[in-house]
Amino acid sequence: MDNGRHIKAVILDWAGTVVDFGCFAPMHAFLKTFEQAGVPITNEEAREPMGLLKWDHIEAILRKERVKREWEFKYGETPVKEDVDRLYAGFEMTLMESLKNFTDPIPGALETVARLREAGLKIGSTTGYTKKMMDVIVPEARRKGYAPDYMVTSDEVKAGRPYPYMIFKNMTELGVYPPESIVKVGDTVSDIHEGKNAGVWTIAVIMGSSELGLTLAEAAVMDEGELMERMKRVRQTFGKAGADFIIDYIAELPEEIELLERNGLVRGLK
Repeated sequence: MDNGRHIKAVILDWAGTVVDFGCFAPMHAFLKTFEQAGVPITNEEAREPMGLLKWDHIEAILRKERVKREWEFKYGETPVKEDVDRLYAGFEMTLMESLKNFTDPIPGALETVARLREAGLKIGSTTGYTKKMMDVIVPEARRKGYAPDYMVTSDEVKAGRPYPYMIFKNMTELGVYPPESIVKVGDTVSDIHEGKNAGVWTIAVIMGSSELGLTLAEAAVMDEGELMERMKRVRQTFGKAGADFIIDYIAELPEEIELLERNGLVRGLK
């Protein structure tokens, strides 16, 4: 990649994209929170809204027909805002207790960020976590080698994903414009929607993603055929969400951006 580039900045998600392979920190907390409330949820129900502001994530789970039905059966009424508030308080307490244990960089992420910086790109970031949560994650991630040039959390803007405000804040603080000179990279459908709503390029990453939902150890020992089938399903999910590009591994990101820039001369930037 040279410095006469069209792409000026990459905005990375955190959990499931750069750190916390499989995005397991919030999963543990969501499952425990609903179990303690007497309305257990499945892994799939917990994962589907991943990437949203965590309060919004809990509200989205409660809107699911099965969960809503179970809640009404147990409590005799439809869940309301106050119920989300109470669940969120328990979720936050559980998450904060374990969050620092889920900050290891995803294999290839540190090397990828280094390559992007060497090419002159600025590194921004957005997250579904709150500032209070990121105050735990950021020092640990920095100690392990990762620190973006700018970070904004979902509770520091008017609304989190799928709204584009965190990306707009990155653009302002990094001094990067226009939107088509920016790439948003993430591991969830809400990451893709965030990028599409901001008018930037979107790249989804499969391995390590919340959508794939595997630990590093599980991915390493899984039958190759089964792993490929699971990755295929995730690719289809990202495709339906409108991702401009989909890569298997974060380490493929520099080459994908090079490809985007080369094709940009033919296709025209968005």
